[in-house]
Amino acid sequence: MALARRAFLGLAASAAALPAFPHIAAAQAYPNRPIRIVVGTAPGGAADIFARLIGDWLSKQLGQPVIVENRTGAGGVIAAEMVLRSPADGYTLFLAISSASIVNGSLRDGLNFIRDSAPIAILVQEPIILSINPSLPPKTLPEFIAYAKTNPGRLSMASPGNGTTPHIAGELFKIMVGIDMIHVPYRGGAPALTDLAGGQVQVAFMGPAASMGLVRSGKIRALAVTSDSRAAVLPDIPTIGEFVPGYEASNWFGLVAPKKTAPDIIDKLNKLINEGLADPQVRARLVGLGGTVIARSAADFGKRIAADADKWADVIRTAKIKI
Repeated sequence: MALARRAFLGLAASAAALPAFPHIAAAQAYPNRPIRIVVGTAPGGAADIFARLIGDWLSKQLGQPVIVENRTGAGGVIAAEMVLRSPADGYTLFLAISSASIVNGSLRDGLNFIRDSAPIAILVQEPIILSINPSLPPKTLPEFIAYAKTNPGRLSMASPGNGTTPHIAGELFKIMVGIDMIHVPYRGGAPALTDLAGGQVQVAFMGPAASMGLVRSGKIRALAVTSDSRAAVLPDIPTIGEFVPGYEASNWFGLVAPKKTAPDIIDKLNKLINEGLADPQVRARLVGLGGTVIARSAADFGKRIAADADKWADVIRTAKIKI
């Protein structure tokens, strides 16, 4: 009887201890079923490709399928809201893009990305390329700035859509150099670049994955990149900051989970993702798409989100951007 009583008390104590540390139990069991990475853009774009690359890596490391699901609409807000309102169990993740999270969080009511998300890991950041139609006379960025100043309101600036990172990168450029260009939003980068090459618009801010083919073929002319350092895929193209001190605008991609996801699960995913970013094959694929790999802690990613939120909120207010 004494032995049985001791065994019973031991089991009872173990059971009582479990609720006190639910995150430990969750992390130890995680994952025991497939994980979803939800992307707010269509298949085939940069965000979709990045999600599939890191999803494949995680699947191999975790021993569970990682499924990429595309939910388009409202500039990524539909996907973000669906994920951030899901159970905080680590099985539904969001491939966040600066434009689809921070910017839309400033432009739309009811979406507070910082409040509702738990940062996991930033994957890559990519520059945005400032390109013009080759029929324009400027060959360099200083020449273009001078040309735009002597032709106020006569240049059309294309972007993949209102409130996208390329759009606000262009608005920041306009503010900092003091020029007036008419913004023309498109439903995605492909039609915007088609019209840029055709001369229907004269200027565009666009990511390298979409732009590089047209730049290399000479159908559009790249003048500068928006990042704080030159892009590996365009080493001869200067940064805007080389001529406009303090200018910087990069599009980043990273994974987040719903708020209150167990810290142990966040740490586990962060560690595995950063290992993937260090893997030569994964890294080469990401860099080949025009991205700069960034391995950071979840806390550092959270600081980047907060800093960008303040920066872009100021641009949005100054440029009076609305959706």
